[in-house]
Amino acid sequence: MRNQIVAGNWKMNNNTAETELLLTNLTQHSIREDVSVYVAPAFTQLSQAVSMLNGQPIKVAAQNMNAAASGAHTGEVSSSMLKGIGVQTVILGHSERRSLYGETNESLKAKVATAIEDGMEIIFCFGEELSERKENTHFDLVKEQLFTALFELPSEAWNQIILAYEPVWAIGTGETASPEQAQEMHAFIRKEIEANYDAALAENVVILYGGSVKPNNAKEIFSMVDVDGGLIGGASLNADDFMVIVNAF
Repeated sequence: MRNQIVAGNWKMNNNTAETELLLTNLTQHSIREDVSVYVAPAFTQLSQAVSMLNGQPIKVAAQNMNAAASGAHTGEVSSSMLKGIGVQTVILGHSERRSLYGETNESLKAKVATAIEDGMEIIFCFGEELSERKENTHFDLVKEQLFTALFELPSEAWNQIILAYEPVWAIGTGETASPEQAQEMHAFIRKEIEANYDAALAENVVILYGGSVKPNNAKEIFSMVDVDGGLIGGASLNADDFMVIVNAF
């Protein structure tokens, strides 16, 4: 059986005091043993989160990293820096990194390669914009995103990869994605992995859904056979809301 995962991406939110309050509230909730929970604070709060969550069943992830090991990359952070403070997981390819900061399939391929080589666990994000969904090119786009960044990796590298499908058109746009649409894409992704690797690998890869999961829709979305959890944005900033989602399986 695949792991069930809920990861909270805090984005550019929560200073030191706010992080302390949110993590304190999160640790007061019980977490099911069959669900893995992650939080992804900003870089400045990663050490704080690692310290506060020591001994707790919540993992800490970074929101990004650079492909280079070191050098003249002002404002950037390397995998060794993350590992040095106890962070073993990184989110790569988030839709906002792609749309706002110009990350491409090729640049993400380099980041993925570095993260795999350095033993990092990756939550790899991908998905289509509204225009691509309306033009019915969303399957081709997702296939290209996966093929370029991931499908040249050896099969053993997939032990370090968690996928996160983000239908960008369903995030803060007023448009909504149905659980059936999520299932359709997740099933497509598994078929593509099977075609490029094998059925066993495809069946075991965890695929999260990142399309505005909230307390009132999480249970229905997570009931889909190929949806293994969620990458949560705004709802992860409220401990009670986030834990409703964590317990929605």
